[in-house]
Amino acid sequence: MSRRGTVEEKTAKSDPIYRNRLVNMLIQQKTETNPLSVLRQAIRGVTPDIAVKARRVGGSTHQVPIEIGSTQGKALAIRWLLGASRKRPGRNMAFKLSSELVDAAKGSGDAIRKKEETHRMAEANRAFAHFR
Repeated sequence: MSRRGTVEEKTAKSDPIYRNRLVNMLIQQKTETNPLSVLRQAIRGVTPDIAVKARRVGGSTHQVPIEIGSTQGKALAIRWLLGASRKRPGRNMAFKLSSELVDAAKGSGDAIRKKEETHRMAEANRAFAHFR
């Protein structure tokens, strides 16, 4: 009798965000890479460095660029990824989320566009940075 034990099944682990195995299986089918590395790469690509915050100075409201920390940036990135995947046409949320994650990892998609738009807005309002 063997003492090595039984072989573990190599099924995809559940997704950290939705705790759904289907999302990981869909990502694995599309990219043929590790789903967790795709998730990390997508979040890293969507995470913004700066954001704009409305400040009222005198009688007018200015959009003031503000640096954001890594935890707040990651929270924004996940929120943008979920929002972009909800807007996508498709069958179910798992399919839409996996498509958005793969697109974000490649550097395209709605969430990446949102990050670039935020950075452009901060760059345009750089003159108001002293209102922090």
